Amino acid sequence: MSEKRRRRLKRHESLQPLSRHHMEALHLALKLRRAGTEKSDLTLEELQQELKNFWEPNGQEHFREEEEILLPTYAQYKDINQPEIIEMLLEHVEIRSLVKQILAMDDIDETVMHKLGELLDAHVRKEERIIFERIQKELPEDVLIELEPYLHD
Repeated sequence: MSEKRRRRLKRHESLQPLSRHHMEALHLALKLRRAGTEKSDLTLEELQQELKNFWEPNGQEHFREEEEILLPTYAQYKDINQPEIIEMLLEHVEIRSLVKQILAMDDIDETVMHKLGELLDAHVRKEERIIFERIQKELPEDVLIELEPYLHD
């Protein structure tokens, strides 16, 4: 039986902080998708707190770095009117909205957690597999290196 092994993406050093944060987001997304099921080790309240700990300030800062540093730099070299980038930015808005809803809930709705978990998972995978791959291939090496001090873990 032969098993196809997924190629591990090699991320440029300057983008690695964002990719490490993506790994945390994927772990959280899995927990959110499992919310309220027998597969969950956390109560909804504990998961709400874990989301808050992830989002404030790191999740918000991550989006800002992509929107205010990474994409404007990329736009200096390539047309950003690309479906994946437009989707990325719209997903940022939707993720922000869902996080805000969940963090404000007194009676936590696990369906909203599931929705956020699904969206966050798909969003991170799109950024890693498509957008970051494209950016690191199309930006000059010296520009990628110049980004490094501005992208944080």
